[in-house]
Formats: sequence, structure tokens, C-alpha cells
Amino acid sequence: MIPLTLDFSLTQGRFTLAVRARAEANVVGLVGPSGAGKTTVLDTIAGLRRPERGEIRIGRRVLYSSAEGVDLPPRRRHVGYVPQDVALFPHLNVRRNILFAANRGGTLPFERVVGILEIETLLDRSVAGLSGGERQRVAVARALLSGPDILLLDEPLAAVDVELRQRIVPYLRRVRDEIGVPMMYVSHDAGEVQALADVAIRLEAGRVVGNGHPGTTMARNGT
Repeated sequence: MIPLTLDFSLTQGRFTLAVRARAEANVVGLVGPSGAGKTTVLDTIAGLRRPERGEIRIGRRVLYSSAEGVDLPPRRRHVGYVPQDVALFPHLNVRRNILFAANRGGTLPFERVVGILEIETLLDRSVAGLSGGERQRVAVARALLSGPDILLLDEPLAAVDVELRQRIVPYLRRVRDEIGVPMMYVSHDAGEVQALADVAIRLEAGRVVGNGHPGTTMARNGT
């Protein structure tokens, strides 16, 4: 469990994102309708977009602060990011995809991560032959091996069917419970968020309109 402080604004064309929220949880769900700014929030935490003002903190680490003149580059933010398009390297097999991150300074044992996600039998396979659920687990493993302070997951199960989602969610719970890396989890699925998150932050039109228990937040504002 780690305190997460988001207090920043940025403008993209006609869209303005102004986020002010604090959460202390193992998993923070980030919810809201399409176009609310959820992916932009993750991009900003990861350092892929630069705010105009404000601050972003993970625990005591300042990732960005306009007041303090801090803007860490992505490689120094210790953030593991699994975007909607998991973007595995097609020329590398599964093992080498995962180890790519470990070679950049990860601290978690390779065998432990692979075991928790149950992808041992996939290690020597080409990523081209993986199912959607297998690709997601490999992408999560690669992100974890980078040794992140927080894992950002942008609708990781959006491309898989309901039955497969029900099989993958337990793997994510194991990551939460056994590895203990805090997560921010974007999803439109209320069941996923309530199964994984301790706290949910709801965005609408670039503003925070709810921050609290997932069931209460999502029931009050809709899914």
C-alpha cells in the first residue's frame, strides 16, 4: 500500500484534464466514460505527457512538481505501464520479452513472477502465437520485472471475452497479494474493479467526480 497524490492539469486541444485526488491503497481503480481522460492520467504518471502545473507523487517520491522544478524522465519514474496495446516485441520470444525489462534493473525474481502468472510453458514460444490472455500476462510480467513502484494497467482485459476475463482476474489478484506492487487499474467493467481495487477514482470530462470505495463510487455515478 502506497500513498498516491495526483494534483495536475494539462490541455490537449479543446480537452482540459484537471485532476486532484489522493489515494492510499493496494489497487486504485480509475473509472469513467470513454473520453474522460483515464489513459491521459496514466500517460502523465508514466511521464509520457507533461502537465502544465501541479504535482505527482508516489509515496515520498516526487515524479513531477512544477513548484519544485521536478520532472523525472520516464526511465527514472519506476513505473510499470501495460497500455491497451501491449506492444510485445515481435522479434523476441516470450522469455526475451520478459527479460528485456529485467535487464534494465528489475529486482523481482524472474521465476517468482513467471510462476505467479503461470506462464512457464510459454517462455520459449513466439509472441505471435499467443492468445489475448497470454499476451496480457506476458506484458504484466515484463512490467513487473522492471521493478516498478506502481503498475499502471490500461483496460488490460478489454480485448478478451468474459470467460477469459474471469480466468485472468485471479492472476492479477495474485500480483496484488503476493508481490505487493501497487496498481492503478483502468476498466469499464464494474466487476473487475470491485474484484481488484480498494479505492476507485471516477473521472468525467477531465475532472474527478468520485473517490472512495469502488462499490459506492461506481453505484453513485454509474459504470
